[in-house]
Formats: sequence, C-alpha cells, structure tokens
Amino acid sequence: MHSPLWHQACSRNCVVKSLPDASPSNISPSEPVEVNLLGHNPLLGIGLKIASVTVFVGMSTLIKAAEGIPLGQLIFFRSFFAALAILCYFACRGQFSGILYTRHGFSHFWRGLVGVGAMSLSFLALTRLPLPEAIAINYASPLIAVILGALVLHEVVRLYRWSAVLIGLFGVLIIIWPRMTLFAEGNVGQFEAVGALAALGGATMAAFAMMLVRRLVQTERTSTIVIYFSLSSSVIALFSLPFGWVMPNWPQLAMLIGAGVAGGVAQILLTECYRHAPMSTIAPFEYTSMLLGLGIGFLLFGDIPTFEMLVGSAIVMGAGGFIIYREHKLAIEPHKVNAPQQQ
Repeated sequence: MHSPLWHQACSRNCVVKSLPDASPSNISPSEPVEVNLLGHNPLLGIGLKIASVTVFVGMSTLIKAAEGIPLGQLIFFRSFFAALAILCYFACRGQFSGILYTRHGFSHFWRGLVGVGAMSLSFLALTRLPLPEAIAINYASPLIAVILGALVLHEVVRLYRWSAVLIGLFGVLIIIWPRMTLFAEGNVGQFEAVGALAALGGATMAAFAMMLVRRLVQTERTSTIVIYFSLSSSVIALFSLPFGWVMPNWPQLAMLIGAGVAGGVAQILLTECYRHAPMSTIAPFEYTSMLLGLGIGFLLFGDIPTFEMLVGSAIVMGAGGFIIYREHKLAIEPHKVNAPQQQ
C-alpha cells in the first residue's frame, strides 16, 4: 500500500528526486557521483509508472496473503529484501560508491522511524480490510501532505487546493464511516473499524514522511535516501523481535521474501519513471492501483466493493487529480506571465 511520493508511500509511494550533489570530501573525484539525467519520453515514463503501481499492489497482496505473521516481522522482510534489490540496482548503475555518505544521519533516522510507523499502520490495515478499501484510504496521503506543507513548511495554498483537499477528505470519510462501528452499540465490527483507522493513520504518517523527504532531497542523493530508509526500517523492525516473531512455513517465507523484493523493484521503477516524463503527466496513473486492487481483491480474497467505497474513492481520486492539475498549471504559469501566481 500504498500509498504517495512514497508514494509512494513514503513507505510505499514517496518519490525521491534530488539534484546532483557535489562529491563528498572523502570520495575521490574519479568515483561516480549520481546524476539525474532527465529525458522526455512520456510513454516510457507512463509505462514505468504503471509497472511500479502493479508491483506495489502485488507487494500488498503478498503482505495480505501472509496471514499470521506479526507486523514487525512483515516490516523486516519488506525492508531487508527491498534493500538488497536496491543495492544491486545502484551497483549496476555505478552509483554504489559513497552511497552511505550523508550529511544528515539524524534526519535519516527520523525519516525511517516515521516511515516504519506508516508502514506498520498500512500493513495492519491490509490485514483487516478488503484490499481495494485499504488502497483507497491511502489516497488521503497526498491530501494530508498539502495540509502539512501549509502548516509546517509554510507553503502557499489558496482556495482551489484547499477546496480540493476538503472534498477529498470528505470522500475518505464516506469510505471509512461504514466501518466506524466502534461508536455503535455493542461495538460490533471492531476488527474492521481498527483497520480503517489504521489506514487513515498510515496515510497521515506517510504524509509526514513526504515532508521529511522533501527536506532531505535538498542535500542528499536519491540513492542515499532510499537505501538509508530500507536499512533503518530493517533495524527498527528488529526491535519487535522480543514481542513474538513466528517461524513462517515455506509458502509464507516465499511471500515475505517476494514482498520485500517487490517493494524494492517497485521503488526502482517509481524512481526511474520520473526520469522520462514530468510528474503531472505520470501522477494520475497512480489511480490504476484501484482497478488492480478491485480485481485482485475479488479474485483472490472474494472482496466485493461497497457502494460507499466506490463513491468515496471516486471523490478522493477526483480531488487528487484536481490537485495534480493545479500543480501542473502553476508550474507552467510563470513561463506565461512575469509574476508567478499560486492558488
């Protein structure tokens, strides 16, 4: 899930794109330094985005199918095997040298801690909700990121985007309200209610992670941010070992390893897609995850979407699409007039 960039997630769909950094002082000038070579091939970018979304949904499916595995253990396998895939990728690109050099180790720790929190809540939601419903609630993450950008980073957000955020959050409320039986007499359905609240909490923490990444990309390389997140998540997940890990059977082990590798491959595809086309072109294809979630949820888990979920999802996707449109319009506006405008 899954999510947002990161999105991702930052646990899932958070995109990290940093400017090329100067070579660190302890690295020889002859050693390779990451350079983001941006091309213009929209079809390739869209194809990579859809591939990324597909693999992320596959990862979520494997996590949901690995029943009986504690959350901390799920996070460890997801992070550790993703790190292996990512290290292999950067080694093949010649970007392995100096990958662990950082100017802000404490910031990476906080990014990892928040990311683990978001991942934990998202995985909890996957175990308690139908797959498409968990995916739909995760769409709240970029909406919440707009709010955090205004409140914490003091970004200018005006009427159009505030309206889209409020409408999108209303759509999220439509999705989760039928699950809110915590407030009903008898507390019937607490299992699903906790899942809905966990999904919303995971989306909120993912938005916080996006904010932390937006600060890191100003000074850190993409490869450094990505690998530190996977490594820190693996280490943090190990602290859950005393609380009860289980010995997975062979099918569960295959699903856990597959989920981790899938997470790493999906992150690589997500990073690559933004090298070939602008974010405004690629971002709307994040919503293909809903179609995949509906299909997989029905075929593998027998999940039948409710009317509220479909209506709420349409509202959230519409609000998110409008925000993407506004971001694109504001990005090209300064080229049309002398004074930049923001809405």
